[in-house]
Amino acid sequence: MPKFAANLTMMYPEHAFLDRFAAAARDGFEAVEFLFPYDFEASEIKTRLTDNGLTQALFNAPPGDWSKGERGIASLPGREEEFRQSVEKGLEYAATLGNKKLHVMAGLIARNQNRDEHRAIYLKNLEYAAKEAQKAGITIVIEPINTRDIPGFFLNRQDEAQQICDEINAKNLQVQFDIYHCQIVEGDIAMKLKRDMKRPNAGIGHIQIAGVPERHEPDIGELNYPYLFELIDSLGYEGFIGCEYKPKAGTSEGLGWLKPYL
Repeated sequence: MPKFAANLTMMYPEHAFLDRFAAAARDGFEAVEFLFPYDFEASEIKTRLTDNGLTQALFNAPPGDWSKGERGIASLPGREEEFRQSVEKGLEYAATLGNKKLHVMAGLIARNQNRDEHRAIYLKNLEYAAKEAQKAGITIVIEPINTRDIPGFFLNRQDEAQQICDEINAKNLQVQFDIYHCQIVEGDIAMKLKRDMKRPNAGIGHIQIAGVPERHEPDIGELNYPYLFELIDSLGYEGFIGCEYKPKAGTSEGLGWLKPYL
């Protein structure tokens, strides 16, 4: 039976952020994830988790200046020290919140920039992040993201992400398989899940879902999620599946798809 985590950045926008934990618990979620916790003290978020019996599944390390359009700094030349500080801060929050997976975003690359240079920086930074995270028993995950939603994002394909993990060869570096992004860029979701789930050096560390193409509930759009959930179960995935979608109307009213799995 799949286990789901409500993404509190996208879900429950009708509530203030700290009130979304209780709302998710009332709807039957046992875990949550979100993009960033850094506007709040870690202890304040931990209290919301504990009070509502929730597990923290995942969040992102600081991504640079989000308000100015930055979407990660892991591949950006000249930002190495800032990246190390972002990993340190992410691990500090994880120590309090209890999650064992931390996502680091690759960042953007312009058409006139040197991709090989960005890739070399990316690998060096990921190697550092994995080494530091290993001390805390935490897995670093990297996520291919489609360039329709985030134009210029450096990492786009599942096979490229797996290759990067293979090159670094750290047991605690894995790929975050977002089915929404993968469907837009590549398709052939089931075969990619089968290919990558059991890879010896990397594999899939976290899964996220949303309907395609509008990124609403998973029962809206072109994908057959009940089939994919059954497949994911059969492949032995034991982690949480993050519900990173934008509710079409009210969040709770759109959770009919979830009821068979509660």
